[in-house]
Amino acid sequence: MAGTNENEAIELATVLKQKQAEVNKVIDEVKGLGEELKGKMDKSDRVTDEVKHDVDKLLTEVNGLKSQIHDLEQAQARNPVTPEVKQTLGDWFVKSNNYKNCTDLREKGQISVEVNRKAIGGTAGQFSGDASALLQPQVVDLVSLPQQQLRVRDLLMQGHTDAEAIYIPQEAAFDNKASGVKEGELKPESNITFTSTMAPVITLAHFIKASKQILSDASALRSIIDGRLQYGLKLKEEEQLLKGRGVQESNELIGLIPNATPFMNTTNLKSYSIIDQLRLAMLQVVLSGYSATGHILNPIQWAEIETAKDEVGRYIIGNPQGTAVPMMWGQPVVSTSSMPTGQFLTGAFKMAAQIFDRWDMKVDICYSDKDDFTRNMVTILCEERLALAIYRKDAFVTGTLQSTLPPTLPPAG
Repeated sequence: MAGTNENEAIELATVLKQKQAEVNKVIDEVKGLGEELKGKMDKSDRVTDEVKHDVDKLLTEVNGLKSQIHDLEQAQARNPVTPEVKQTLGDWFVKSNNYKNCTDLREKGQISVEVNRKAIGGTAGQFSGDASALLQPQVVDLVSLPQQQLRVRDLLMQGHTDAEAIYIPQEAAFDNKASGVKEGELKPESNITFTSTMAPVITLAHFIKASKQILSDASALRSIIDGRLQYGLKLKEEEQLLKGRGVQESNELIGLIPNATPFMNTTNLKSYSIIDQLRLAMLQVVLSGYSATGHILNPIQWAEIETAKDEVGRYIIGNPQGTAVPMMWGQPVVSTSSMPTGQFLTGAFKMAAQIFDRWDMKVDICYSDKDDFTRNMVTILCEERLALAIYRKDAFVTGTLQSTLPPTLPPAG
């Protein structure tokens, strides 16, 4: 079993390290006796049989330890440490002791497992015990709804909180009076005006009903948690991060787009393409005192940009044979259907906004909800609590992607 092999490999590595330390200690003792012998011989002193016996004993011990180390190294080669395996939310749940033993379900009618985002993606050794004994009957392949890639969270600075709300002091105005001062003159006073805003911690959650038999099918349970519950929650999270109105009554995050600054051409350019427009948006962010760290586009606009060609039919930035990470003007591009068609968002995601997780994703399973017990059903709930704090609104620029260039005529001939 995978867990057993990994434990054996770790134990072998520990014993091997101990044996190597013992060899080093004995070698030091041999060196000490060797120096003693050399000193006696230099002084023409008689070397006693006792000293000779001690040297022979230590050399024999060294040879024995070296033989043990060789055997351990051979065993280690046959049983290497299991490489790191990426863990999903479903893996975490079905490998938890609560699920494997089902103790909580029998005593309380509920299984609850809290998940730390940092722990997902760790090694298999983070879980105690082994889940391979769980029954995993295959009934039918599930045809799932299509899933979009979700990466808006990855652009943002990460954080945690224990509070119900995040209070953010924001710089409203800076009156900079810095100047050169002559000897003996008063120094000028600058003024900074702050306002305070509040980012609510909201709960995102949903649940599904399933047959109680799914508790004995680890693979199916893992698929439901990862493929539907976790995905659905992350989809709503992404939508809220972009478009949330910050209305506490309707439990919405403070979204990036409603709080971003409208796009303005701050240059003397009379016409520009949509690619140019993204660069101008980056300039607008720079003028706010920050540097842009990413762009968010609808997949339709990103496809239009990637397929744009010059006058002779060559791709401007796209490469049909390439697999590079989407980039624009040196910054990553997130293509998501959560962004309204035709709109864009460029900003200093790493500095001017931050996600605060109050609860990392949590999964609960129980059969005491309504008539679950009599219907042999279980309720599987997935939820999280988080807040989005926006520190500087003018560090985010949004607008409609619209080229102002005149239409290009096809080449003659």
